[in-house]
Amino acid sequence: MLELLKQVTDPKSIIQYGGLFMLLFVMFAETGLLIGFFLPGDSLVFISGMVCISKPELLGVSIFELIILLSCSAICGNIVGYWFGSKVGPPLFDRKDSIIFKKKYLEITRQFFAKNGGKTLVIGRFLPIIRTFAPILAGVLKIDFKFFMLLNIVGAFAWISILTLLGYYLGTYTVVTENVEYIVIGLIIITLIPIVRTYQKVKSAK
Repeated sequence: MLELLKQVTDPKSIIQYGGLFMLLFVMFAETGLLIGFFLPGDSLVFISGMVCISKPELLGVSIFELIILLSCSAICGNIVGYWFGSKVGPPLFDRKDSIIFKKKYLEITRQFFAKNGGKTLVIGRFLPIIRTFAPILAGVLKIDFKFFMLLNIVGAFAWISILTLLGYYLGTYTVVTENVEYIVIGLIIITLIPIVRTYQKVKSAK
């Protein structure tokens, strides 16, 4: 069980054992399902770009095809998240914590919405946890669907394009491919900083 969990949350294992299909599924799940908050979004997108140039046979698509496919998965994931939020509505805030739901993550995302408004759907693409809960909260708040879709599409293509192209071009350097684990850790730390700050504000406000 632990080995399976490790493979599901490890970017290299996802691509090596699951290929393009698993990559797209994880991208969909991470942006559209409550369980997606623990999946390796940023690092997975970055490494997929590296794989596209270093081991293209693992994915079997060009970098531009990869960007389109990943973006479409991320867009569809957000639509599902929005639909879920619109169906559940405000009672979601009263839901008790479980393995797949943490109320504090919803509160962090709400704080982000309060500060950034609809831009959260774009900025949040680059931030773990918020990336998963932003479309759900947009559904709860009944944000106009056309406006939501505009930000959904812009955010998805911006996030996917930047990280895949970054991985694609940096993947040509040996020093990068030999130290990819440290780069991934750096990505995680950088993207978690805004989350930690927002969480501290949520705690201090209580």
